[in-house]
Amino acid sequence: MNRSLTGQLLVAAPALRGSTFDRAVVLMLSHDGDGALGVMVNRPTDVLVGDVLPAWMSVVSEPGVVFQGGPVSLDSALGLVAVDGADEPLGVRRVRGRLGVVDLDTPAEIIEPAVSAMRVFAGYAGWAPDQVEGEIEEGSWFVVDAEPGDAFRTDAEDMWALVLRRQGGQLALMATFPADPSLN
Repeated sequence: MNRSLTGQLLVAAPALRGSTFDRAVVLMLSHDGDGALGVMVNRPTDVLVGDVLPAWMSVVSEPGVVFQGGPVSLDSALGLVAVDGADEPLGVRRVRGRLGVVDLDTPAEIIEPAVSAMRVFAGYAGWAPDQVEGEIEEGSWFVVDAEPGDAFRTDAEDMWALVLRRQGGQLALMATFPADPSLN
Protein backbone atom coordinates (compact mmCIF):
# COMPACT_ATOMS: atom_id res chain seq x y z
CA MET A 1 0.00 0.00 0.00
CA ASN A 2 1.61 3.21 -1.18
CA ARG A 3 -1.00 5.73 -0.13
CA SER A 4 -1.36 7.32 3.26
CA LEU A 5 -4.32 6.23 5.36
CA THR A 6 -4.37 9.54 7.26
CA GLY A 7 -7.95 10.77 7.48
CA GLN A 8 -9.40 7.40 6.39
CA LEU A 9 -11.48 4.98 8.46
CA LEU A 10 -10.43 1.44 9.24
CA VAL A 11 -13.53 -0.65 9.84
CA ALA A 12 -12.95 -3.96 11.61
CA ALA A 13 -13.79 -7.03 9.57
CA PRO A 14 -15.75 -9.83 11.25
CA ALA A 15 -12.43 -11.71 11.52
CA LEU A 16 -11.57 -9.41 14.47
CA ARG A 17 -14.60 -10.63 16.46
CA GLY A 18 -13.70 -11.16 20.11
CA SER A 19 -10.61 -8.94 19.93
CA THR A 20 -10.05 -5.43 21.26
CA PHE A 21 -11.07 -4.20 17.81
CA ASP A 22 -14.33 -6.16 17.54
CA ARG A 23 -16.61 -3.91 15.40
CA ALA A 24 -14.21 -0.98 15.81
CA VAL A 25 -14.18 2.06 13.55
CA VAL A 26 -10.73 3.66 13.68
CA LEU A 27 -10.06 7.15 12.36
CA MET A 28 -6.46 7.25 11.17
CA LEU A 29 -4.62 10.33 12.45
CA SER A 30 -1.22 9.55 10.98
CA HIS A 31 0.29 6.97 8.66
CA ASP A 32 3.79 7.11 7.30
CA GLY A 33 7.05 5.16 7.21
CA ASP A 34 7.25 5.27 11.02
CA GLY A 35 3.93 3.44 11.48
CA ALA A 36 0.32 4.42 12.00
CA LEU A 37 -1.85 5.93 14.72
CA GLY A 38 -5.60 6.27 15.03
CA VAL A 39 -8.48 6.38 17.49
CA MET A 40 -11.60 4.25 17.78
CA VAL A 41 -14.42 6.74 17.24
CA ASN A 42 -17.22 4.37 18.23
CA ARG A 43 -16.32 3.48 21.83
CA PRO A 44 -17.82 5.94 24.34
CA THR A 45 -17.11 5.20 28.00
CA ASP A 46 -19.14 6.16 31.07
CA VAL A 47 -16.45 8.62 32.21
CA LEU A 48 -17.44 12.28 31.89
CA VAL A 49 -14.78 14.55 30.41
CA GLY A 50 -15.49 16.93 33.31
CA ASP A 51 -14.35 14.25 35.77
CA VAL A 52 -10.86 13.99 34.24
CA LEU A 53 -10.34 17.22 32.29
CA PRO A 54 -12.78 19.75 33.80
CA ALA A 55 -11.41 22.69 31.79
CA TRP A 56 -12.52 21.00 28.55
CA MET A 57 -16.08 20.13 29.56
CA SER A 58 -17.56 23.24 27.93
CA VAL A 59 -15.75 22.49 24.65
CA VAL A 60 -16.47 18.78 24.11
CA SER A 61 -19.36 17.61 21.98
CA GLU A 62 -22.25 15.50 23.20
CA PRO A 63 -22.36 13.05 24.85
CA GLY A 64 -19.57 14.73 26.87
CA VAL A 65 -17.78 11.49 27.75
CA VAL A 66 -14.28 10.19 27.19
CA PHE A 67 -14.03 7.71 24.33
CA GLN A 68 -11.71 4.69 24.42
CA GLY A 69 -9.31 5.53 21.62
CA GLY A 70 -7.53 2.19 21.59
CA PRO A 71 -5.53 -0.23 23.65
CA VAL A 72 -2.27 1.79 23.77
CA SER A 73 -1.55 4.28 26.59
CA LEU A 74 -5.00 4.21 28.17
CA ASP A 75 -3.72 6.59 30.86
CA SER A 76 -3.10 9.35 28.31
CA ALA A 77 -5.64 11.64 26.64
CA LEU A 78 -5.87 12.83 23.05
CA GLY A 79 -8.16 15.61 21.86
CA LEU A 80 -9.71 15.63 18.40
CA VAL A 81 -11.39 18.77 17.03
CA ALA A 82 -13.28 20.08 14.02
CA VAL A 83 -11.67 23.43 13.22
CA ASP A 84 -13.75 26.37 12.00
CA GLY A 85 -12.15 28.46 9.27
CA ALA A 86 -8.94 28.12 7.32
CA ASP A 87 -6.52 29.14 10.07
CA GLU A 88 -4.80 26.58 12.26
CA PRO A 89 -5.52 27.68 15.83
CA LEU A 90 -2.77 27.78 18.43
CA GLY A 91 -2.45 24.31 19.98
CA VAL A 92 -4.07 22.46 17.05
CA ARG A 93 -2.33 20.33 14.42
CA ARG A 94 -4.51 19.71 11.39
CA VAL A 95 -4.79 16.09 10.34
CA ARG A 96 -6.90 16.45 7.22
CA GLY A 97 -9.44 19.03 6.13
CA ARG A 98 -11.17 20.51 9.19
CA LEU A 99 -10.00 17.67 11.46
CA GLY A 100 -7.22 18.37 13.93
CA VAL A 101 -5.52 17.08 17.05
CA VAL A 102 -5.46 19.50 19.97
CA ASP A 103 -2.72 19.86 22.57
CA LEU A 104 -4.70 19.45 25.80
CA ASP A 105 -2.12 21.61 27.62
CA THR A 106 -3.40 24.57 25.61
CA PRO A 107 -5.96 26.59 27.58
CA ALA A 108 -9.48 25.53 26.57
CA GLU A 109 -10.60 29.15 26.24
CA ILE A 110 -8.10 29.62 23.37
CA ILE A 111 -9.40 26.58 21.49
CA GLU A 112 -13.14 26.92 22.14
CA PRO A 113 -13.88 29.82 19.75
CA ALA A 114 -11.96 28.12 16.92
CA VAL A 115 -13.70 24.73 16.93
CA SER A 116 -17.19 23.43 16.24
CA ALA A 117 -16.75 19.96 17.76
CA MET A 118 -14.38 18.10 20.08
CA ARG A 119 -13.86 14.61 21.47
CA VAL A 120 -11.43 13.35 24.09
CA PHE A 121 -9.97 9.87 23.76
CA ALA A 122 -8.22 7.74 26.36
CA GLY A 123 -5.48 5.85 24.57
CA TYR A 124 -5.02 5.19 20.89
CA ALA A 125 -4.51 2.44 18.35
CA GLY A 126 -0.96 2.19 17.07
CA TRP A 127 0.88 0.09 14.53
CA ALA A 128 4.57 -0.42 13.79
CA PRO A 129 5.86 0.27 10.26
CA ASP A 130 4.11 -1.97 7.71
CA GLN A 131 1.96 -3.63 10.41
CA VAL A 132 -1.37 -2.04 9.49
CA GLU A 133 -0.71 -2.74 5.80
CA GLY A 134 -0.26 -6.43 6.64
CA GLU A 135 -3.49 -6.49 8.65
CA ILE A 136 -5.36 -4.88 5.74
CA GLU A 137 -3.90 -7.38 3.27
CA GLU A 138 -4.95 -10.32 5.46
CA GLY A 139 -8.51 -8.98 5.53
CA SER A 140 -8.74 -7.70 9.12
CA TRP A 141 -9.73 -4.17 8.10
CA PHE A 142 -11.83 -2.46 5.44
CA VAL A 143 -10.44 0.94 4.42
CA VAL A 144 -13.15 3.49 3.63
CA ASP A 145 -13.44 7.25 3.28
CA ALA A 146 -14.35 9.18 6.39
CA GLU A 147 -17.14 11.72 6.26
CA PRO A 148 -16.58 15.09 7.96
CA GLY A 149 -18.75 14.41 11.03
CA ASP A 150 -17.80 10.76 11.64
CA ALA A 151 -15.54 11.51 14.61
CA PHE A 152 -18.26 13.49 16.38
CA ARG A 153 -21.44 11.45 15.82
CA THR A 154 -23.81 11.14 18.76
CA ASP A 155 -24.77 7.64 17.62
CA ALA A 156 -21.15 6.44 17.82
CA GLU A 157 -22.04 2.96 19.08
CA ASP A 158 -23.95 2.30 15.82
CA MET A 159 -21.13 3.48 13.56
CA TRP A 160 -19.77 0.07 12.53
CA ALA A 161 -22.98 -0.86 10.70
CA LEU A 162 -23.69 2.70 9.53
CA VAL A 163 -20.27 3.14 7.92
CA LEU A 164 -20.42 -0.24 6.21
CA ARG A 165 -24.00 0.31 5.01
CA ARG A 166 -23.15 3.60 3.32
CA GLN A 167 -20.40 1.90 1.25
CA GLY A 168 -22.87 -0.07 -0.85
CA GLY A 169 -22.20 -3.44 -2.49
CA GLN A 170 -20.55 -6.23 -0.50
CA LEU A 171 -19.52 -3.94 2.36
CA ALA A 172 -23.13 -2.84 2.86
CA LEU A 173 -24.07 -6.49 3.17
CA MET A 174 -21.34 -6.92 5.80
CA ALA A 175 -23.29 -4.46 8.00
CA THR A 176 -25.85 -7.21 8.59
CA PHE A 177 -23.24 -9.64 9.95
CA PRO A 178 -24.50 -10.75 13.37
CA ALA A 179 -22.54 -9.72 16.46
CA ASP A 180 -22.47 -13.37 17.52
CA PRO A 181 -22.82 -15.69 14.50
CA SER A 182 -23.33 -18.71 16.76
CA LEU A 183 -26.74 -17.29 17.75
CA ASN A 184 -27.85 -17.11 14.13
